[in-house]
Amino acid sequence: MPENFEIAFPWVFWLLPLPFLVYWILPPLRMKSASLIFPAFTKAKKYSGQKARKSALVNQRNFLTWVGLLCIWISLLSTLSSPQLIGEPALKVKTSRNFLIVADISFSMATKDWQMDGERATRWQAVKSVMHDFIANREGDRMGLIFFGSAAYIQVPFTPDLNVVNQMLDEADVGFAGQMTNIGRAIVKGMEMFDNDTIPSKVMLLLTDGVDGGKDVFPLDAAEMAKKDSILIYTIGIGNPNAQNSDLDETTLKEISKLTGARYFRGQDPMELHEIYSELDKLQPIEYEEETYKPTTLLYYYPLALAITLGLMMAFILSSLNIISKMKKS
Repeated sequence: MPENFEIAFPWVFWLLPLPFLVYWILPPLRMKSASLIFPAFTKAKKYSGQKARKSALVNQRNFLTWVGLLCIWISLLSTLSSPQLIGEPALKVKTSRNFLIVADISFSMATKDWQMDGERATRWQAVKSVMHDFIANREGDRMGLIFFGSAAYIQVPFTPDLNVVNQMLDEADVGFAGQMTNIGRAIVKGMEMFDNDTIPSKVMLLLTDGVDGGKDVFPLDAAEMAKKDSILIYTIGIGNPNAQNSDLDETTLKEISKLTGARYFRGQDPMELHEIYSELDKLQPIEYEEETYKPTTLLYYYPLALAITLGLMMAFILSSLNIISKMKKS
């Protein structure tokens, strides 16, 4: 990915002459010290008739010291200016919707009447295989999973982490929630998840291959309640309703979708499921922010490391010169 070098705060370099202004404007720091250590100093002063007077000695820094201090100052200013590499702008995905998958894992989903890669597979194996691709394409939505049979339970609460959703989908298997198909209870459990979240856009995808066997909440009553909460329920009927071993209740599923303003789909094989998910992507497209996101790599630690290195080197060199000077005097 091509990147451009930028400085976030270029105005920091206006501080470059600050040390020179301080040097010229502020008075020098005066430190008292004896200029001469001489045992007979008082006698010499008496014999010569001269008076001792105060004086000042200005220690001169050599050229290399000034260059080193200037380089350290420039490095510190470079650190404060925040140099960085800016990548090419990319559209930022907008999280604007909760997308809930409500999947039937009753015993009928273990029926081995589907074909995958030339081999017989259960309905649930085929649904899981195709659903992985659908979930991967929903980046930008917060997704959740509910599985149901006789009971309904939350497998994954709403999350933007689609890898977690895929992993938890893999771990579920037929029969975990009982052998019956309680569609009404599954819809109510999904409504509870939506109620605990603040994102207003709510979409539910209900997959089942059977007829409702619950007695506490009827599917159409649950759909009426979902409609009041502005929840769209897309339904997918798994299998062929005309087959001998099918209990698929298409009439109820169509009514659920119609009540909530969504659509019903029939999935009789993996190919049809792929087409259904493609159609859902068109009906509920991912939304993008108008603002763009620019990937940024900060580089401030390079000039900071240079300033620290120069400072340590100067301290070492100056201390070494002082030691050498004292050794010569002694």
